[in-house]
Amino acid sequence: MKKTTVDLRESPEERRQRAQRIFRKLKRAYPDARCELNFSNPLELIIAAILSAQSTDRRVNMVTPALFSKYRTAADWAQVPQEKLEKEIKSTGFFRNKARAIRTLTRELVEKYGGRVPEDFEALVALPGVGRKTANLVMVSAFGKPGIIVDTHCSRVAQRLAFTRNTDPEKIEQDLGALIPRKDWGRFSHCMVFHGRYCCKARRPECDRCPVADDCPSRTA
Repeated sequence: MKKTTVDLRESPEERRQRAQRIFRKLKRAYPDARCELNFSNPLELIIAAILSAQSTDRRVNMVTPALFSKYRTAADWAQVPQEKLEKEIKSTGFFRNKARAIRTLTRELVEKYGGRVPEDFEALVALPGVGRKTANLVMVSAFGKPGIIVDTHCSRVAQRLAFTRNTDPEKIEQDLGALIPRKDWGRFSHCMVFHGRYCCKARRPECDRCPVADDCPSRTA
């Protein structure tokens, strides 16, 4: 087993340089890194994000085409009966809580924002059922604005790369934001998610084919 030679006593500036070097490598490795949930507008993305909790993007993408053709506005979602929506999203898991969350969220969108998804981050995180991860996802993928999307993949990769010692997603978000220019936050976090999903996996990271192995302190092969 080959261990890395990355010096964990690196200064903050050295860590920033390493992070940006890793980012360049990840961009080359994952040129198409993006949100893998299918959507055509901010409302569809926020609904898909709710459905993706404890599920997979692939499963959600199997369910949403029929839903998005049937429910086109926030008012449509808010008015669908709880039991009916539960049946339609059952295959995504935790369907009762998700149906309740979707109906509560869309009612607030109708009441406060005329059915539109706000483009302001603080307004997004104030919506029921919307945490920082979803808010950042919407900011980046629907509105093209800066944001760092800390899901389980991004969190795992950030810890293995020694970009953070934190486990709290908001603190990880802050740590990553200090390493990468703000204009690149969205692309960076998509690359981190792709790397965690397709190479730096939870149980068996594929270090032998990792594009950033030379800069990874957790490298084992």
